[in-house]
Amino acid sequence: MLHDDAYLEGDEVVLAVDDFVQIADIIKAYLQHRSLKTLTAGSVAEFRQKLPQARVALVLLDINLPDGSGVDLIPEIKAADPDTAVIMLSGVTDLQTALKCIRHGADDYMTKPVQFEPFWETVRKVLEKRRLKISNRRYQQQIEQANFRLRLMHGLTMRMNTAYLSMTALDEILRAILVGITAKEGLQFNRAFLALFDDSGQTLEGRLAIGPGCREDAGRIWQEISSKELDFHDMIEAIRQHGFQEDGEVNRIVRALRVSAAETGHLLINAVTARRSVNIRDGQSSCGCPVPTELMGLLEEDCFVVVPLYSQSRSLGVIIADNFVTRRLIDEELISSLESFASQASLAIEHCQLYMRMERKIHELEEVTEELEKNKDLLVEAERYAAVGQVAAQLAHNIRNPVTAIGGTARLLSHKITDPQQLSFLSMMITGVEKIEQSLEDLLNFVDKSPPVKEMTPVYPLIVRSLMLFYSAMQKQRIEYEIVMSDRQLKFELDPQQLKRVFIHLIRNAVEAMERGGKLIVEILFFNGQLRAAVRDSGIGIVEADIRRASDPFYTTKTAGTGIGLALVSRIISQHGGALSIRRRESGGTEVSFTLPGSCS
Repeated sequence: MLHDDAYLEGDEVVLAVDDFVQIADIIKAYLQHRSLKTLTAGSVAEFRQKLPQARVALVLLDINLPDGSGVDLIPEIKAADPDTAVIMLSGVTDLQTALKCIRHGADDYMTKPVQFEPFWETVRKVLEKRRLKISNRRYQQQIEQANFRLRLMHGLTMRMNTAYLSMTALDEILRAILVGITAKEGLQFNRAFLALFDDSGQTLEGRLAIGPGCREDAGRIWQEISSKELDFHDMIEAIRQHGFQEDGEVNRIVRALRVSAAETGHLLINAVTARRSVNIRDGQSSCGCPVPTELMGLLEEDCFVVVPLYSQSRSLGVIIADNFVTRRLIDEELISSLESFASQASLAIEHCQLYMRMERKIHELEEVTEELEKNKDLLVEAERYAAVGQVAAQLAHNIRNPVTAIGGTARLLSHKITDPQQLSFLSMMITGVEKIEQSLEDLLNFVDKSPPVKEMTPVYPLIVRSLMLFYSAMQKQRIEYEIVMSDRQLKFELDPQQLKRVFIHLIRNAVEAMERGGKLIVEILFFNGQLRAAVRDSGIGIVEADIRRASDPFYTTKTAGTGIGLALVSRIISQHGGALSIRRRESGGTEVSFTLPGSCS
């Protein structure tokens, strides 16, 4: 049996309504002796005045009141709160009246004068029945909520364990999670906001939100899912068909949410970095971290909870939830349930990002394969140039000096000797030396000197295709690359094949200069009728003394180099009417840039 003071919760009271003040006061004194707080009223008007002023658990209602019938008040009481119990008190023993009271919703009927022991037993049973009914309803709701949460978690887990997630599928799952956080059968928060870090991980940005504008709709979806026992796939389809509005107030709020990851003292960054939930009440955080005024101003709320999203390796974002409308207290149990939803959101985000990274890798490999297939001849030609250049370098080193000595000596002797036979031999020597010198000169000029065939060419794809030829080498050497170009649709008048050779040689040099990794930047600008291109590396850099000779044919400081690359680049740029520049970067590495005159579109 319950203790007397356990029949009422919190500030609940009993309201005794009787036109005889003395009877009402006796009942009040008796019940208060039983630790049941009791109020009294002597008329219908006084009853209607006191009913909304207190949480009335039980009404002891006289039938005959000076300004009305107590029977007529029963529907009014039940309409105000169906859980309010009613015991009718009457001086008339009339079965029909008792039945009428019961039909209207009364819980029991007693005749006056009441005997205290039977009276207390009736009050106790009615209050106990009321308590059991309320508890049963609460337990039923908790069971339904727990069952649905388990079904939701199971669906999310199965979805993420059976397939990678595309960005579209991720949005649908995240929206389903937010609906679960706000819906009646979910956690019953009024609003939920999702913010994620951008691809660079430098900025926390608002992504999705569910709020009062669509809470009723979310509730209807949840009711439909519960009643039909839809599986997770059907639930996602129901949410997709519902089509949540993207222009609601909560979505305007979440789109304005933006915090730099560098602001380590900011509440949201602190929560996700420390990987702990933070409960904010009346503008004060549970972790002691200051709550930004601008965040409370944006949410128009000073009571909310922040739950971090993270994977094992990095931070992903946060979920912010509040009870903007109901002002319901956010307790630890509710936060724990929210963390379960957040863990599923984290898994979904991580799976999606893995999928997107895989897609990018596949796309890059497809581009590499396509470029390699298209440029087999160009690569063979480049390797042939390298081989011929290496032979030419060896010939120039081993032959030029002795040939020059022989030729010089022969010419000198030809001026001092008059014997025709000896002059004939000297003439043969001079002619042979000239042929050898010409051969060496031909080797140095083996690159085709035909004029460029210009056409309007998209510049960005040209650079991408050139970069993809060195994709494997850059991956192996851990080299990052970046294309800096404000207008990727830019077309410029140039010879695409020759300019592609230019970029290939410049990129090759940059990659070879970064054997231990680094960053390669290709920048394209167009201004004052000129195209300016720059290729920068973070390698060891070029010595100032070598810059003047860097574009000389076969000049190189590399142990395995030929020195023909920049000579070819210089020639092509010159044929286009442009200018080539080489400089050592202050931050380390080398920059090779060139300008080309022409028109663009």
